[in-house]
Amino acid sequence: MYEIPLFTLNGTDVLLTFYIDGAGLVFLSFVLAISSSVVLFSGSYMKEDFFVTRFTLLVLLFVMSMGLLIISLNMISILLGWDGLGVVSYILVVYYQNEKSNAAGMITALTNRLGDAAILLTIGLLVESGSWNFMFCVEDLLPDSMWYAGLLVVLASITKSAQMPFSAWLPAAMSAPTPVSALVHSSTLVTAGVYLMIRFNPLLQASGAMWALSTIAFLTTFMASTSALWECDLKKIVALSTLSQLGVMVMTLSMGFPLLALFHLLTHATFKALLFMCSGKIIHTLGDTQDIRGMGGLLNSLPLTAAFFNLANFALCGFPFMAGFYSKDLLVESVLSGDANIFNISLMCLMVGLSSAYSVRLTFLSLINAPSLHVVTSVSEEDKLVSGAYIMLGVLATTSGAVLSWMLLPTPAMITLPPLLKLLAVGLMATGAAAGAPISASLKVKYILFKEFFMNMWLLPNISSASPSKGGFNMNTVVSSLDLGWAELIGGKGSYALFTSLSSYLPKGVYTTTLSFQLLGGLIIVLLATLIL
Repeated sequence: MYEIPLFTLNGTDVLLTFYIDGAGLVFLSFVLAISSSVVLFSGSYMKEDFFVTRFTLLVLLFVMSMGLLIISLNMISILLGWDGLGVVSYILVVYYQNEKSNAAGMITALTNRLGDAAILLTIGLLVESGSWNFMFCVEDLLPDSMWYAGLLVVLASITKSAQMPFSAWLPAAMSAPTPVSALVHSSTLVTAGVYLMIRFNPLLQASGAMWALSTIAFLTTFMASTSALWECDLKKIVALSTLSQLGVMVMTLSMGFPLLALFHLLTHATFKALLFMCSGKIIHTLGDTQDIRGMGGLLNSLPLTAAFFNLANFALCGFPFMAGFYSKDLLVESVLSGDANIFNISLMCLMVGLSSAYSVRLTFLSLINAPSLHVVTSVSEEDKLVSGAYIMLGVLATTSGAVLSWMLLPTPAMITLPPLLKLLAVGLMATGAAAGAPISASLKVKYILFKEFFMNMWLLPNISSASPSKGGFNMNTVVSSLDLGWAELIGGKGSYALFTSLSSYLPKGVYTTTLSFQLLGGLIIVLLATLIL
């Protein structure tokens, strides 16, 4: 632990406290490893960009903010990293400077500002304990303050991790360049909220916020999974898969397994970054086409990218002995052997199965189906930067699950269950894959309202962004029309005309009497003021 004193305010020392423990060190190592692969990939992806140096510096500043958040022990230093992530993410989302990017950056910034406000209010509440150190806040807070602090931490975390009803900004942030998406969706911005809840887990348990987290997590995962089953935009499908897995992490945390939530967060970061890199390469190959209905046959034209894309998808499904298998299998077994009720067990099994369904659909439509494009751009895969980034993340996506299960968890992490329950995780993966195959084979537009509902994330973008803005513009039109019509008649001109017409009925003596009373009243007020002073 290392402390930097800033000043003392009303008997409270304001410190910047940095603390490195096992969990923080492992997370920071993964962030740096994934960031190095992303910077390597961006050297090829952004080589034709005129401001590539500025882009690289922004990415490094983004990683520094995440590192500051990871090693921070109190809320003051956490706020510095938290705000750094928010500001730099806005700059990166609006990097291409067009109307769509500006709109996406605005909804991203405004949503994350709610979390910033919650962090500031939490800092104010923790003054009661005499310290902003989250290790000791549970012991020193009053019950009411603890409840409010837990609520504010949950609000800050779900805005940053895009849980419902704040999920609309995450797919909108796809306007940023693909290397930024690979970094944001794997180990930095969206995982910051989950990491904050893991750090504040004792406070959340003491405040009784776990039931609310469980409900939010299930709704987020179910919404993201069903939307990914109907979506046709490649990058948006990968973004929705991130949203789904974030819900799984929060659900795991709400069931009382913070270490398992961190385990799944780390394994997910490896294959999700690889999945985004491969998606960016595929989109470049097809002339910036993101519609998966126009893809197919990429195993022949992009064999290396297709191989690593499949590897990342298998890890996402939880294929045996890939990175995602170790975290999901241990998660299912822990829920089955714990004190969770049948409802929570069913929800967790549904979450695991749905992730296999949309992954298999993505693989079928983009790689295995017959090519449906008339023109396929021929792109060489001999780029050493891209190949190096693929190999680094491919090794992590294959081995990180086994390595982390030895390093992060108590050894041996063995749970004794009947054989059928022991094979449940593999069975859920196979069931989800079997359900995803027929969905991918059916591309006909049926039940258009049903598909519109799911493809638009249960209409969340309309509710959280489009409706308020449209309401404001419509109100502007209404007020302008009223100002030219009824408001003018009822307001200034109408009142003037009304009182002018009424005054014509009053006799002249009334004017004289009224003026006399006004002068007399003014004289009395002046005399009273003189006597008082």
